[in-house]
Amino acid sequence: MGKRKTFIGTVVSDKMQKTRVVSILRLAKHPKYGRVLKKYNKFKAHDEKNATHIGDTVQIIETRPLSKDKYFRIAKVIKSAQVLKVQLKEEVV
Repeated sequence: MGKRKTFIGTVVSDKMQKTRVVSILRLAKHPKYGRVLKKYNKFKAHDEKNATHIGDTVQIIETRPLSKDKYFRIAKVIKSAQVLKVQLKEEVV
């Protein structure tokens, strides 16, 4: 048995129930010119408790297929995003 793949990435969408879209950054060298490029992959990951939100840094781990294109689950939250809470004040006229 092989090891399961694990990645660290940022949650970019939390609009689905129990599913988060996680963006993974990796650096790759251009084959001809040698310049280091940023390459991104997006994976859908299962979040059973709906605990993560946009901007959170999470670790995802490979699992059995949970749906057509969801085969990762969120293992742990590494860093929560700073959420700015804006309170709207009603102006009295």
